[in-house]
Amino acid sequence: MFDFLMTKEQKELQEEVRDFTRSIDRQYLLDMDAEKIQFPKEILLEAARRNLLGLRFPKEYGGRGLGWVEECIAIEEVATLGIPPACLYSLVSIVGECTNEFGNKEQKERYLAPTCAARKFCSEALTEPRGGSDFFGATTTAVKDDGSYVLNGQKRFIVGAEGSDYFMAYAKTDTEGPPRDSLSCFLVDRDDSIEVRHVYGLMGARGGGTGRVMFHDTRVPAENIVGAQGDGGKIFYRMMIPERLTSAAGSLGGARAAIEVAARYTTKRKAFGQQIKNFQAVSFKIAEAQTELDAARALVYATASAIDSGQVSAGRLRRMVSESKKFSTEMAWHVVNHAMQAMGGIAYTNVYPIERMLRDTRLIMIWTGTNEIMNLIIQHELYKELGAEVKAAGRDTEFDAPEAYNDEEKIYE
Repeated sequence: MFDFLMTKEQKELQEEVRDFTRSIDRQYLLDMDAEKIQFPKEILLEAARRNLLGLRFPKEYGGRGLGWVEECIAIEEVATLGIPPACLYSLVSIVGECTNEFGNKEQKERYLAPTCAARKFCSEALTEPRGGSDFFGATTTAVKDDGSYVLNGQKRFIVGAEGSDYFMAYAKTDTEGPPRDSLSCFLVDRDDSIEVRHVYGLMGARGGGTGRVMFHDTRVPAENIVGAQGDGGKIFYRMMIPERLTSAAGSLGGARAAIEVAARYTTKRKAFGQQIKNFQAVSFKIAEAQTELDAARALVYATASAIDSGQVSAGRLRRMVSESKKFSTEMAWHVVNHAMQAMGGIAYTNVYPIERMLRDTRLIMIWTGTNEIMNLIIQHELYKELGAEVKAAGRDTEFDAPEAYNDEEKIYE
């Protein structure tokens, strides 16, 4: 958030998280990108030691009972470490949202509390090989059998899969009914029936334990279903908020880091006898980058405040969260490109982290719903909010035209 809008407590939290990020050894991050580390549990363990995981959740389960604004402040800072650490940090918030909002007390004690303490690691198993955006077209099945559900199917691109102790997984429990009532959500403990395989290399965002998860007659106790059978769609719609707002907040931190590297370099680097920041072709790239970052930051924190207020309709929140995810991730991509262009060829090498940032940032416009899906949600919620007959909330400017009442020219069919 803009520092002049932050409370004393929020500034203290920000400094706590900054102290945490400063404690992470650079070599650890380099080893993640080189895939020498597949699942960086040490980062989560250190965050838990500092009581920085699951900030929004009740204190009785290991959180701090804070709001989305504070969560975004923390994620923005963690994202300066890179996309994979920020994503794994956010998984506690994402999976925890499901358990905290829809789970029962026993599930919170068995899963939410140990996850906030980093005694258990989790993943969200949503995407399937046949598609990602077509959520209700999932083919993983869960068949009820003698007090349990038997899961079969596979998920892919599951961040954190390599190190997870349990998965929040969606599976089809009704193959005959309406698609939106066909899915259920389960907390699935990892056992020998679950195969986790690292089957692909990633262009960027490496070291986050991304893998394919395959369920082979995996038996899940009935008490591990979240909510009721068929509630998967309802849970999924709620999960849009943590999935996408965490991506948006992480984009802010990544973009800020890129600007700082580029601004420092362009101050030191000289050409034609002067600092290259004195050339508008260079400094205007930094100006454009900072302007986009500030605009995205305003949108993300306005959205976080809207959620915390409890006074904004679910439809408007879906629109705002989708706008935040789309605008912020595209902003981060633009900013990293501006940084690389301002720095020139050296930014294309591994002398600076900009090339890694570029590889990492490309992914965030795809995951947790592509930005094209964000557009779909934005227009849908906007038109629904305006209503079939569009009426202005204030002055109706349609009639501020000389021939505004010439109904013969207003032909709609």
